[in-house]
Amino acid sequence: MRTQLAILVENVPDALNYGGHNVIAEMAEALTALGYRARYTLINAAFHGVPQMRDRAFLIALHNDLDVDVIFPRASHHMSLPPGYSGTRSVALKNIDLFDGGLFVPSDYGSSRLPGPVTCEEALGDLPRITLHLEGGLRRGARRLDQFVEYPPQDRRRLGGYAKLMRNWPGFENASGIWDHVIRCLPRDADTFREMPNGAEYPQAHATAVAIWQRRMRKLENRQGEKLSEKERESLKRSIVPPYPLNSFPNRWWKLRPDFPSRTLMAHMGKDTYSHIHYDSSQARVVSVREAARLQSFPDGFRFCGTMNPAYRQIGNAVPPLLAKKLADCLMQAIALSLAASKALTAA
Repeated sequence: MRTQLAILVENVPDALNYGGHNVIAEMAEALTALGYRARYTLINAAFHGVPQMRDRAFLIALHNDLDVDVIFPRASHHMSLPPGYSGTRSVALKNIDLFDGGLFVPSDYGSSRLPGPVTCEEALGDLPRITLHLEGGLRRGARRLDQFVEYPPQDRRRLGGYAKLMRNWPGFENASGIWDHVIRCLPRDADTFREMPNGAEYPQAHATAVAIWQRRMRKLENRQGEKLSEKERESLKRSIVPPYPLNSFPNRWWKLRPDFPSRTLMAHMGKDTYSHIHYDSSQARVVSVREAARLQSFPDGFRFCGTMNPAYRQIGNAVPPLLAKKLADCLMQAIALSLAASKALTAA
């Protein structure tokens, strides 16, 4: 059996505190016993140029034969994480033992002198608009990923650094446009998407929808000169107001902020894309498959298989490629140092 020189593991932060067990630490201890130098940490993708506040636990183990230390990528960006992320981190790190032989490596948040995070507008602002649903041209059903859409006309020299990277990632260069730019059909919610504030969650979305319903009800009653029946009111309400309880998953809906990174993209986005409503109110929609891919740092030239919902799931389950590359660079650096040391000993 061939020895694995390097091992990389990724999991959700809950793995650091699962039923009172630090599963990642237990894996590191087991790998240490098997002849590896194992270290783990908690990394937020926003600190590494990904336009998404995605916390994940990472473990790297290098075989003792390499005789090099484990390193993790240094932060290239800096931001203050919102309270929700800070709270989740506190729970995840509750059982971290800083005297466990140095198995846990504190995350490198970088310095406030570093550039701020890549924002949603920087990530998505150069992509084609989608308004087909507002024109009545979008129907329910599976979306094939076989339609090519050209980039909007613009001076490419004025593209931001992130958009340029997504368009020109080596090996995935995209000359003139994108695939997979498709969205869910949600006719009930377009007006709510348009009117709810950026950064709003479900309670505000629900309040916005109720206000729209009441406004339309008054307009109809003024036009007819009489009040609507209870049945007519409820029918109109169902066509506008989402039925979900206010106290269940209040962050199930969220409208992106153009000046801020996205929240974590989840694997169930295909069924629950309300968690990522586009920041541009004039488009009044959720993000497309390609936009979700941009927020996850997939280059534009990367094509997804299957239909829309499986593509959302592939994106939500993935490690952001930009962060994955930085982790791979750390592994390659460690192996290169080991090879250089080995050659030096041989030469001596």
